[in-house]
Amino acid sequence: MTDATTPIHPARRPGSFLLRGTAAGNTLRLVGMDSTAVVEDARVRHDLSKTATAALGRTMTAAALLATVLGKRSDSRVTVRVDGGGPAGLIVGEGSVNGQVRGYLGHPHADLPLRDTDGKLDVSGLVGTDGELAVTRLLDNGEPYTGSIHLTSGEIAEDVSTYLGVSEQIPNAVLLGVYEEGERVHRAGGLLIQAMPGVTDETLARLEANVRAFGQITDHLRRGTLMEAMHAITDGLDLTLAPSAQEAAFACRCSRDKALDSLKFFDMHERQEMIDAGGQGVHCHWCGEHYHLSPEEIAALDDEQPRANA
Repeated sequence: MTDATTPIHPARRPGSFLLRGTAAGNTLRLVGMDSTAVVEDARVRHDLSKTATAALGRTMTAAALLATVLGKRSDSRVTVRVDGGGPAGLIVGEGSVNGQVRGYLGHPHADLPLRDTDGKLDVSGLVGTDGELAVTRLLDNGEPYTGSIHLTSGEIAEDVSTYLGVSEQIPNAVLLGVYEEGERVHRAGGLLIQAMPGVTDETLARLEANVRAFGQITDHLRRGTLMEAMHAITDGLDLTLAPSAQEAAFACRCSRDKALDSLKFFDMHERQEMIDAGGQGVHCHWCGEHYHLSPEEIAALDDEQPRANA
């Protein structure tokens, strides 16, 4: 994946991408994401249950949208951590301003029956509501800042919206969804609408009415495109979309070299035990990649030590 933007035609459906736009005379800012490929990649990497796929997919999509809204630097990343005390355990999503997304979930096989009330996935039950949502981002000076709120619903979208309103003082609307068909993610995506200075009460009233009538984001993505969904949510508000989309993909920063570096935290005796055992496996919890480090690679770490201290 590159950082370059890609022109988007309404009939074209790349794997995953972000679209930006403004409406109501630049008093509303919109970011939309079709995260289908990203969430499907996460499902396969982590062998997620259906409900866990929905929970992690919403969280990763939210992280990507927040990175676009809150990212102030070219290297900015936003991390969303959800710990609601439910069967899923800790849920973490990370989004970067360059469209790279990754995430993991504490108990990937945890699942719950469909809700009796509407027959939908019980994401709130899997996430839990006895805990918090925390968002970590970089400030202008490069220092990390974390804000948090107590979970309000465990459905992720409402919680992210509450975070933006309370911690960031940003009037907003957030919609997130993951639709699975068979054993695959059929559609996933999200929308974030931010009210800007100068927005009128009439614009906000129209937006609220549009949101109420909008329904599920995945229903719109199943019927059409992200572009059409963004036009629907801003009906009557003169949406202007950016002429290009940003590609997005599940991407991790782990590597074989980083896995090897992690063994430097062990002492020489512990590394010798790894050598005697025929090597050492290192598992990346972010992406599920497994690295088997050979005895020769581990032994080379001790060969480097005298030179490093010289």
